[in-house]
Amino acid sequence: MKHAYVFPGQGSQFPGMGKNLYDTNARAKELFEQANEILGFRISDIMFNGTEEDLKQTRVTQPAVFLHAVIAFLCSEHSQPEMVAGHSLGEFSALVANGVLSFESALRLVAVRANAMQKACEVQPSTMAAVLALDDAKVEEICAAVTAETGEIVVPANYNCPGQLVISGTIKGVEIACERMKAAGAKRALVLPVGGAFHSPLMAPAKEELQAAINTATFNTPTCPVYQNVAATAVTDPATIKQNLIDQLTGAVKWTQSVQAMIADGGHEFTEVGPGKVLQGLVQKINKETVVNGIG
Repeated sequence: MKHAYVFPGQGSQFPGMGKNLYDTNARAKELFEQANEILGFRISDIMFNGTEEDLKQTRVTQPAVFLHAVIAFLCSEHSQPEMVAGHSLGEFSALVANGVLSFESALRLVAVRANAMQKACEVQPSTMAAVLALDDAKVEEICAAVTAETGEIVVPANYNCPGQLVISGTIKGVEIACERMKAAGAKRALVLPVGGAFHSPLMAPAKEELQAAINTATFNTPTCPVYQNVAATAVTDPATIKQNLIDQLTGAVKWTQSVQAMIADGGHEFTEVGPGKVLQGLVQKINKETVVNGIG
């Protein structure tokens, strides 16, 4: 039985996140101050004292969630991960945990990713929606039909757990798809309060910027496999890890499939590191036999 460490993404942030770490752990304080210097603004002040609204800006949210997760990991007593995965942004945290990226290098990439995604959101208004209790294949079919018939972009973006899928695209495309999902029997099809269509072709402008930054970063050989969002299989080759990280911006987060692959490869205990307990809940919904816990 293997011990997996999993790392959350955007949406798990909360006011006051990381403050306890900063106040009680000297190394954590040092890492937060290093991050403030790298980013060029005091993100720790926003994390500890900012409002929910302050934390919602993509350029703040992504580094904030990354920092909370990675600093919690680096400053905790934990066993050596035997497998890692991260949900969307969390993939960068996972790559620090298995030694592929240094803390500093990963933070710089997260900052580039966050700013590039924020800019892509401003280019074309777009959104995402959560679809509950509808078969994945039906969601895929409706998205493809809406795109083919209307020319509006709408795609499956996050396969979170069985019966919970997030779609992403233009505002009109997502609205049309939501109506059709409900007509097809979805329990809910609810537009989310997000800044844009993450994990869709509308993130293509951000992809170019991230690719340029990733190609200049050093990627080391991992200490254990990472189960990447776009591949949903164990990956250990640094060049493949790089490419998957770039493709993730416009590709779907296959979280259900990744967790299933980890379990098939012997994963039994899943420790979520960072803010919130979202991934612990998803892992349990994917397989009730798993043991879940958290470091935060």
